[in-house]
Amino acid sequence: MAMATQAEQLKIGGIGTPLDRILAETTRTQVFTDAHVPVLIEQAIRREEGVIAANGALSVRTGGRTGRSPKDRFIVDDARTHEDIDWGPVNQPFRPEAFQALWDRASRHLAGKDCIYVSHLQAGADSVHSIPLQVITEYAWHALFARQLFVRPGQVNASHRDRWTVMSVPTFVASPERDGTASAGAVILDLSNRRILVVGMRYAGEIKKAVFSAMNYLMPAEEILPMHCAANVGEDGDVTLFFGLSGTGKTTLSADPDRFLIGDDEHGWNDRGIFNFEGGCYAKCINLSPEREPVIWDAIRFGAVMENVILNPDNRVPDYDDESLTQNTRVAYPREHVDKRMPGNHAGHPQAVIFLTCDLFGVLPPVAVLSKEQAAYHFLSGYTALVGSTEVGQIDEVKPTFSHCFGRPFFPRDPCVYANLLMNKVARHKARVYLVNTGWTGGAYGDGGQRFSIATTRAIVHAIIRGDLINARTRHLEQLNLEIPIYVHGIDNRILNPRDTWCDQTAYDRAARHLIHLFDENFGRYEVDDSIRAAGPRL
Repeated sequence: MAMATQAEQLKIGGIGTPLDRILAETTRTQVFTDAHVPVLIEQAIRREEGVIAANGALSVRTGGRTGRSPKDRFIVDDARTHEDIDWGPVNQPFRPEAFQALWDRASRHLAGKDCIYVSHLQAGADSVHSIPLQVITEYAWHALFARQLFVRPGQVNASHRDRWTVMSVPTFVASPERDGTASAGAVILDLSNRRILVVGMRYAGEIKKAVFSAMNYLMPAEEILPMHCAANVGEDGDVTLFFGLSGTGKTTLSADPDRFLIGDDEHGWNDRGIFNFEGGCYAKCINLSPEREPVIWDAIRFGAVMENVILNPDNRVPDYDDESLTQNTRVAYPREHVDKRMPGNHAGHPQAVIFLTCDLFGVLPPVAVLSKEQAAYHFLSGYTALVGSTEVGQIDEVKPTFSHCFGRPFFPRDPCVYANLLMNKVARHKARVYLVNTGWTGGAYGDGGQRFSIATTRAIVHAIIRGDLINARTRHLEQLNLEIPIYVHGIDNRILNPRDTWCDQTAYDRAARHLIHLFDENFGRYEVDDSIRAAGPRL
C-alpha cells in the first residue's frame, strides 16, 4: 500500500479526465493506493463510515438506497457501440457529451475530499479473458468492498488489456436538469472509453454489477458466454453451474460444504472451461443461520463487509432476522474466507447446468430435465420471483418476473446473443441442463402453498450432481412441456408432480393456465427458431 498527495499514481483511462490534473494542483487530498484490509477498515472506522460487529465484520448502512436502482442505470450511446446494445428500459441511452460533463464535475467533487482510495484490481480470473480495473472511491469501505469482491493482483496472471476506470462518488448529488440523469444518483457505463461512473449511491452492489455489465458486453465478441450464475466443483472435478436471480438460492446452494467453490455470482465459459469474474462473494444475510448456510456463516468475519444488517446495540451481535431496514441485507467477503474453494478460481467444463426458478404460483415441478431447445427457451424466459427487494422500489414485494438470461438488468446485448452461446456451449461440451424450482408447492404464495425447504432442494441438487437423473425414468407434463423424474433419492417423491401436491387440482389447472399464458405473452417478443418456441409450455 502506498499513500500520496500527488496524482502521478492516478492514471485515469478515457478522454478528457481531469482528476489527475486536479489532484496535482492540491495538497489537501491524500490518495491511498492499494491499501490493505486493516488500513481500509481503520480508515472506515475513523471516518465513521461503519462499525465493527461482534463477528469481526465491518457493518455499514447504505442510506435510502438499499438495493440497485435500475431506473438510474445508463449506457453512453455513441457510434462505436450503438448497434451492439439492446436499447430500452434496461439499457437506457446517455449522451456522450453529457457523460463527459458529469464525469468532470464528479472528478472535481472527488478531488475536493480529504482522502481518496485507489485500488488496482481485475475482473476475470483468466489471464486472457479479463479486464484490469482501477477503482477510485470516496469511501474507504467501498474500496474494501472492491478489494474483497474483485480479483486482486497476483491471484491470477495479469491481463494485458487496456485498463478500465470505475469512479464511485456517493456524496456527489446529480441534478436531472443539469446532468441528464433520472434522479440524484446514477450508474453510467462508457463502453467505448472504458469508464464507469457511480454517483449519489452508497449501495456497493452498484459497483459490482456495473463491472459485470461491462464484462457481459465484452465477452460475447470473443465467443465467451458471460453468466449470472454460481459454480462449484466436486472431488472428481465435476463442475455444476447455478443460474438464478437473487433470492432463488444461487449463493446458498453453491456454498456446499462437500464441494469446492469457484464463485457465487458471475462467471465466464470459454474454450477451457469456467472462470470466475470475481474474487469474492456477495451473499444475502436475511434469516441466515449456521445450520442452513454454514459456509456463509463462517465466512462473515474480519475483512467482510455487511450492508444494512441490524446489530444489537449492547453487544453488536448481528440480528439476521431483522428486516427493518431491508430484506436485502448483504455481506461481501473474499473467497479466502471459504475453506473449500477451487484453486485458481476456475475449472473445466460443466457436467450439470441448473436453472433456479422461484415459482410463486406453485405450478412448476421441483426438478425437470431440459433438452437443448428447452434450455434456450427457459434461459430466454428467465422466469422467477423477485424476492427480498434487491432493487429500489420493490418495497419488499414478492412478485413474478421474467428476466432473460436470469439477469436481465446486467446484459447489454440482445438476449438471443447469449442464448445462442449457451446452446453452442451445452451441445459442444455435452452438459445436461435442469430446471429446479426453489419456490412454492401445494398452492400459490400466500394462498396455501409452502416453499420448498433448503434440505429438499439440496437433495435434488445432489441427485443431479451424482448423475442420478441422466438415465432416470421420467414422466411428461403435457401443458408445461417438461420431463420430470419419477424418483429422486432422498426426498418424498409425491412432490415431484406439482399437480399431485394440491388439494384442489382444478385450482392447480387454473394456476397452470395463468402461468403458461404469462410465459407465452413474454416469449412473443423473441425472434427464435420454431424448435425453441415449441420447447416452451403450451396453452
